[in-house]
Amino acid sequence: MDTHRDQYDNESRRQFLKKSSALATLAFAAPAILKAGERDETIAGFFEKMPLQIEVNGQSYNLSVEPRVTLLDLLREQLGLTGTKKGCDHGQCGACTVHVNGRRINSCLTLAVMQDGKKITTIEGLANDDNLHPMQEAFIRHDGFQCGYCTPGQIMSAVGCVSEGHAGTADEIREFMSGNLCRCGAYAHILKAVQEVANGGFIR
Repeated sequence: MDTHRDQYDNESRRQFLKKSSALATLAFAAPAILKAGERDETIAGFFEKMPLQIEVNGQSYNLSVEPRVTLLDLLREQLGLTGTKKGCDHGQCGACTVHVNGRRINSCLTLAVMQDGKKITTIEGLANDDNLHPMQEAFIRHDGFQCGYCTPGQIMSAVGCVSEGHAGTADEIREFMSGNLCRCGAYAHILKAVQEVANGGFIR
């Protein structure tokens, strides 16, 4: 048992909960309740950076981030992985989809500090050197994109859809890909790409 790691995890959780509680207090308390000095201290505490250890696309990072930073902003602004797109920033379009420990999530809806110790995969991490992932190849073959802005999120969600076993029928694929919007309307081509990979029985 790694007692040092457990101690670190407990400290991180306590720091995160403390700052989250402080933010909630600041947001909902009437201005008269908090004195100016207390309000300034609360704000300063929430912007105090916290340690973060994550693995992104097979590379380990030891970072220092503010508790308010989303995973999406960390990936784009601090790690330079701009393949993950910021669309609605409210979890409604799916453009920011990434994998955390193999499960797809909207990276705009989760805080970076909540992913401590986890493995993140972005669109940049799907290809194996110069060899594209089968889903990327299928999207190209079936013209599963037009403007391309939603494509990274579509592909990440499609990989998750197949690996989760939710690509048995066209209707099932539509249901489990419904969180990813394509304003260009390339849905029919996206469906064909997902079906090809699912029917091929091979997904990395």
